[in-house]
Amino acid sequence: MSTSHFPIAIIGAGLGGLTAARVLHVNGIESAIFELEASAAARVQGGMLDIHENNGQKALHAAGLHDDFLKIVHEGGQAMRLLGPDGTVHVAEEDDGTGGRPEVDRGDLRDLLLDSLPDGTIHWGRKVTGARALGDGRHEVTFADGSAITTDLLIGADGAWSRIRPLVSSARPAYTGISFVETDLFDADTRHPRSAAVIGGGFFIALGHERGVLAHRESDGSLHVYTALKIDEGWLDTVDFTDQAAAKAAVLARFEDWDESLRALVADADTITPRRIHALPVGHRWDRVPGVTLLGDAAHVMSPFAGEGANLAMLDGAELALALAARPGDTEAALAAYEEALFPRSEASAAESAASLDTMFGERGLEQMVEFFTSGPAAR
Repeated sequence: MSTSHFPIAIIGAGLGGLTAARVLHVNGIESAIFELEASAAARVQGGMLDIHENNGQKALHAAGLHDDFLKIVHEGGQAMRLLGPDGTVHVAEEDDGTGGRPEVDRGDLRDLLLDSLPDGTIHWGRKVTGARALGDGRHEVTFADGSAITTDLLIGADGAWSRIRPLVSSARPAYTGISFVETDLFDADTRHPRSAAVIGGGFFIALGHERGVLAHRESDGSLHVYTALKIDEGWLDTVDFTDQAAAKAAVLARFEDWDESLRALVADADTITPRRIHALPVGHRWDRVPGVTLLGDAAHVMSPFAGEGANLAMLDGAELALALAARPGDTEAALAAYEEALFPRSEASAAESAASLDTMFGERGLEQMVEFFTSGPAAR
C-alpha cells in the first residue's frame, strides 16, 4: 500500500472544506483535500443557499472572494411567500436588494471556491475507509482505492456521516422526526406556470397540520421543492421511489386537504427523491484530541430550519484556517482556540434549528410563523 504524507489533510470538498483550503492558501499555507466524488462534475450540486452577512459572507471576505460572490447572487432571490394549506397568502415580501441574506446557487458557490484553489489541491475519487491515530498528533487515513496518507493535521469536513468524527466523538446523528420528499419542476415559467406563480421569485413556505412545503425558485428557472412530513423514520421505506407515479400518490395522500395549487408541486414534478433529516445532539462537543478537528456537518449537523448549515460550515473553515495562520508552529493552540469559538456558535444555531422545527411542524406552525415574519425585522 502506497502512503504519502501531507502536513494538512482535509477530508471532504464541500463548502466548508473548500473554504478552509482557500483561506489557508490566501495565508500562504498549503493543504490537500481528499474527496470521495470522482470529479467536480460528478453530481449536480443544486439548491439555493442564502448566505448571511454574519457568517457565510464573513468567510468569503476572509477567502478574498466576496466581490466575486456578489457577481453570482440570484437577483430577486430574497423574496419570500408564506401560505396556508388552503392556498391563502399570509406573508409576501419582495426582494428590494437591501437584505443581508442574498441567494446563490450552491453549485455556483462551490465552483467559485474550487476555481480559487491551486491545481492539484483536490484529490478526487478518494473514499475514506478508515482513520487512526499514529501518536504525536499524526494520523493515517486509508481509502477504498487501496491508498493511504499520513498527516500532521487531519480536518474532518466530510459531512453528517463523517468517517473522521469517531476519532474525537462517539456521537451519531439521530432522526429528527421530519422527512423530506424533494421534487423538481423544470423550466417552470413555460412548463409549470401555475406553480411558478405560486412560488414567486424566491423562497416559499406553506405550513399547516404539522406538515409543510418549502421551495425555492432556482437561478436556472426550475423550482426545487421540499415536501416535509412529520412521520416515523421507516415510512419512506414503505414507498417505491423508483415508481414516480406511486411515490407521488403516497406523498399526496398525506396532503389530501391541501389546495390543488400546492399539491401540484408534487403532482406535476419532474423528479422525486426521499431524504430523512438527521441532527447531532444540540451542544455536541468533544475534548481536544491532538492533530484532528471537525468542521461543518461533521461537527454539528442540524436540521435545515435555521438556514445556517452552509453558512456555519464556511465560517468554520475560515475560522480554523485563520487560527492556524495566526499561530504558526503551534497547531494545538490553534485548534483549541478554534474549538473554543466553534462549540458555543454551533450550539446556538443547532438550538435555533431544533426550535424552528418544533415551531414549524407544531399544531400552530402557520400562526407562529406568520407572527415571526410580521413582527418586524428586529425579531429575526
